[in-house]
Amino acid sequence: MMRRARLFLITLGAAIALAGCDDSSLDPAPPGSKLNAETLATRDTPPELQFKGTLAGQPVHLLMHKCKVYKVEPGTGENVKWTLVLEGDSSLLPTICVQQSLTESKGVVTAFIGRQAFGAGGCCTGIPEYRSRDGVNWKPR
Repeated sequence: MMRRARLFLITLGAAIALAGCDDSSLDPAPPGSKLNAETLATRDTPPELQFKGTLAGQPVHLLMHKCKVYKVEPGTGENVKWTLVLEGDSSLLPTICVQQSLTESKGVVTAFIGRQAFGAGGCCTGIPEYRSRDGVNWKPR
């Protein structure tokens, strides 16, 4: 019984410590760089986590970063700006991004947001899959 109580307290302490973590933050730009953090992250994001094309007759650039979908807006000079368009379901427990994808088929973009509760196995918390015809309005699949 004592072991279970000790394990529970250790797990609870780790969950509380992680609850304050914000995994949505970007690494800051290196000192002296003229590029902002969003520009650097856009450049470094692999093509399979980006969509550049036309949706609902409009050019759209979407990017998936840490299980969130952003619309990439051209910025001033060499810099771009991100607008959050989808972050999925919230969870009462701290979660970590374990799987993510962004795909397009026949004018519809599908985002898979695979977040796992800390200490749990498998995937995923909440609704993991969403679809959009314009890149801004998303519906659960």
